Amino acid sequence: MNDINNTIAKLEFAQIGWVVPDIHTAVKFLGNTLGVAVFPQPEHVRAQDLGMTYYGKVVAGEWLTTQTYNGSTFIELIQPISGQSIFHDYLAKYPLGGTQHLAFRLPINDFSQITGDLRKQKYTVISEVDHPIARMTFFDTYQTLGVATEIMGVTQEGWKAIEQMKKTN
Repeated sequence: MNDINNTIAKLEFAQIGWVVPDIHTAVKFLGNTLGVAVFPQPEHVRAQDLGMTYYGKVVAGEWLTTQTYNGSTFIELIQPISGQSIFHDYLAKYPLGGTQHLAFRLPINDFSQITGDLRKQKYTVISEVDHPIARMTFFDTYQTLGVATEIMGVTQEGWKAIEQMKKTN
């Protein structure tokens, strides 16, 4: 197994992130046609409000997002609206959308070690977020895995939020 696979093998698979051109159409299809659990109403998100970096800088970026728990994993849908972000880049390259990232989670105490391992393996950090429920780093693993990789270091408050999200679906 190569280095990135060894690193990811230590983590819990948590989420599939789909970037889509129309979030409402995607929610309707997944819910009505495929029977995927109900998605909450999409939320408007601004990168600046999250302090989300894009190649090391907080830049203007806005998108709609929603996610649901489908019995074994979270499914996140993201529709870029304006500005710059990892999600805008993906939709610009793939206008029909698709699976943009896979997310893996672990307790916040181990976050620095895992993200440090990926940095040492020369994977570029595209975006980072330091949120009260989790620290998140998105790595450019497109050449290796075909998708970006998100590492989530979940806080105590975050584990409670995850359990609550599981119960509402």
